[in-house]
Amino acid sequence: MALTTATAIINLSALKHNLAQIKSLAPTAKVLAVLKANAYGHGLERIAHALFSEQAKINEHGHSSTTADAIAVARIDEALALRSSGITQPIVLLEGFFNAKDLAILAVNNLQTVIHNHQQLDALLTATLPSPLKVWLKIDTGMHRLGINPEEFSSFYQQLTDSVNVQKNIVLMSHLGCADDKSNQATRQQISLFEKVTLGCNEERTLANSAGICAWPASHYQWLRPGLLLYGVSPLPFESSTANLFTCASENALQNTDVMLNVQPVMTLKSSLIAVRQLAAGESVGYGNAWTSKQKTIIGVVAIGYGDGYPRHAKNGTPVLVNGRRVPLVGRVSMDMITVDLGMNAQEQVGDVVTLWGEQLSVAEIAQCATTIPYELLCNITRRVQITLSAL
Repeated sequence: MALTTATAIINLSALKHNLAQIKSLAPTAKVLAVLKANAYGHGLERIAHALFSEQAKINEHGHSSTTADAIAVARIDEALALRSSGITQPIVLLEGFFNAKDLAILAVNNLQTVIHNHQQLDALLTATLPSPLKVWLKIDTGMHRLGINPEEFSSFYQQLTDSVNVQKNIVLMSHLGCADDKSNQATRQQISLFEKVTLGCNEERTLANSAGICAWPASHYQWLRPGLLLYGVSPLPFESSTANLFTCASENALQNTDVMLNVQPVMTLKSSLIAVRQLAAGESVGYGNAWTSKQKTIIGVVAIGYGDGYPRHAKNGTPVLVNGRRVPLVGRVSMDMITVDLGMNAQEQVGDVVTLWGEQLSVAEIAQCATTIPYELLCNITRRVQITLSAL
């Protein structure tokens, strides 16, 4: 009997497939692949190397059609880990630097920085650096999280342009707050304001996150910033019939056309049955007697729990695949185990394979059942989960 504990299978071929799908929506744009938070739980270094694992093939628009053009992370330690692992391609700090002393580290390691406030601007302008930095200037167009106010743009832009510490060709950026809701007018307003503020600047621009890439082709500009979409999960509201095949808008000449985007989950989370037992009608399962069987049935115990990153608040009925068969979660999620109702006629045995999300079962559906978002589930995979790679 060979039992499998919680294991995350990382499909690097799916990653490359998803990158190609993203590029197909905006073939004239470059891709800034977002790898923050340990590449959304997929492994920072392994995902970065996979994105640059082959020689770039340049398409007719002068951009790579097979690799990412740059990497985005949130913080400097993530960027330095990538440099230590041998990544030489451009790396952008989405939150910028936190301390003026970090500027020398950025320069030495050829890291690019977002500027989003006065403190960062002042530190950069007054620093003594061995070489100028590549800067991405962030404007707040309505999300009100990071970014300078629109009325500050001219001053910031001029000071950065005039500084010897800043490379030419500043990238102008903002972030969409409601792009996953196609009916929300806030996105149109953000795009309009971004256009107005940056009008007349001969610089590259970036606005589209994953949802923007799918739903708002007017936001594509010269750089796309895919995060969740890169890992094979739709950033749009979950629909069970089209979990990984969904309609996106793409710009075709001067017209917007709808295309079907087929992405593949990069992570499949699996484990195995460690017990199979009969349950009589009226008997309960797990802590707090949170679920009681209405009839005689067979219960399977799976070696996974919130200690592995499976959501503790997953409700009764959350789908689980056992040998590819869809069965419901029953009872509370424990630290190391969950229980599923296999049904009265179950033939499953100890050691049989269980899929928690990934291929054939979207993480978005599990997130919906746990009243959370797929981002959180992917990022919450813990260190004790075993990692298996699926080769390119």
